[in-house]
Amino acid sequence: MSLSMREKWSKEFGEWFRDVLDEAEIYDYRYPVKGCGVWMPYGFAIRKNVLEVVRSILDSLGHEEILLPLLIPEDLFKKEAEHVKGFERQVFWVTKGGETELDVKLALRPTSETAIGPMLKLWIKAHSDLPKKYYQIVSTFRYETEATKPMIRVREITTFKEAHTAHATFEDSERQVKEAAEAYSRIFDEIGIPYMRNKRPEWDKFAGALYTVAFDTIMPDGRVMQIGTVHNLGQNFAKAFDIKYLTIDGKQEYVWQTCYGISERVIAALIAIHGDDRGMILPPNIAPIQVIIVPIPYKGFEEAVDKTCKEILSKLLEKGVRAKYDDREITPGNKFYYWEKRGVPIRIEVGPEDLKMNSVTIARRDTLSRERVEMTEVLKRVNELMVEIMEYIKSRAWSWMKQNTRKATDYNELKNMAEMGRGVIEVDWCGRFKCAHKIEEDTDLRVLGEPWNEDIEPPVKCIVCGESACKKLRLAKTY
Repeated sequence: MSLSMREKWSKEFGEWFRDVLDEAEIYDYRYPVKGCGVWMPYGFAIRKNVLEVVRSILDSLGHEEILLPLLIPEDLFKKEAEHVKGFERQVFWVTKGGETELDVKLALRPTSETAIGPMLKLWIKAHSDLPKKYYQIVSTFRYETEATKPMIRVREITTFKEAHTAHATFEDSERQVKEAAEAYSRIFDEIGIPYMRNKRPEWDKFAGALYTVAFDTIMPDGRVMQIGTVHNLGQNFAKAFDIKYLTIDGKQEYVWQTCYGISERVIAALIAIHGDDRGMILPPNIAPIQVIIVPIPYKGFEEAVDKTCKEILSKLLEKGVRAKYDDREITPGNKFYYWEKRGVPIRIEVGPEDLKMNSVTIARRDTLSRERVEMTEVLKRVNELMVEIMEYIKSRAWSWMKQNTRKATDYNELKNMAEMGRGVIEVDWCGRFKCAHKIEEDTDLRVLGEPWNEDIEPPVKCIVCGESACKKLRLAKTY
């Protein structure tokens, strides 16, 4: 795909993204509460298909879906000191019920570690009860003070998948962190989103965690967006909520916990990363409509074209393909534009010339290439194309990430790269906070953290102080 087909996509990404959400009827951000949006039917169908991938993978790994209350009493929320300190400026509080002042303020959950804590205390009694692996997909609320952006930085996170697990040992909690990271890798691979895994620095970990591993991706404007996090909570919440289990030796021990979450940012990344100047390009497994059938009318052929289109539709639906026949009385060109904006992977055109040759014309949304296919081969070719399209857009997305990940070898080079403001910059680092902090002070880059669980070249000298380096550090402009 030529650069010209993705110029607005990359150079005017904010405008492109808002236009796509609006024109493709994905997400209406005009709701009269700042930071809140409305999922429209087509967008909700995309969301539903993404969540089916999430649920399928978590369920296959033995997670059980639950639903915790939205409201968290203030005394519960404040039980883990580091946690409340990390979220205190972001919490929405309910202080009245009707005209009655509440005895205890209620927080709208920003996340649910403090909501599940008292329940785990009730549910876990002995080592035989462990491990516990739960998840829920709910709305969470955070009083975002920075500029809000639809689906990317919001005050109501409407698609928040959070998992909460409890284990008998630290070693098992570490195994769970790795399992969670692999689960997220599978989810992002299924929908073609490229990612890098970074261990957040100590000063930027989840409040109350031992450490945090984040999944980051590069958006079309070159900024990095966090699309998932995995946290080892240690025993911090277990001690705060007195969550213990009876060991096989008859002793009482605190459990070890993990949690991990993703939000509608995943859907924002899906829409953004695979797009072009014409709109979305949806992965076939996520697209609400995988094939759109468009008649090419010509006087005297209307009935024959219509009959053939309906026959093709019936055959596709019978084989489980999500297909639709667009028989609206508007021009084919307008239909092409309409469905290209919505990212439908495959378009089948049927006109008089196709009928004469007992064939159809098939167009791919990703490359915009067209080909003639015999009528008897339509289903076979559609199935082949869905695989080819998925492989192509996934490969292109990973190439984009690699092209926008660079290494800086000296401090001036780092500052020059920072001024360009695109992608991820990797540097050698001594591991000291003061050196990482100096980079953030001298540039508008943010520390993403160290590469996690990756094979990397050995570091040499810290790019800031020049002393022996022991780590790699990733930096970027972020949302």
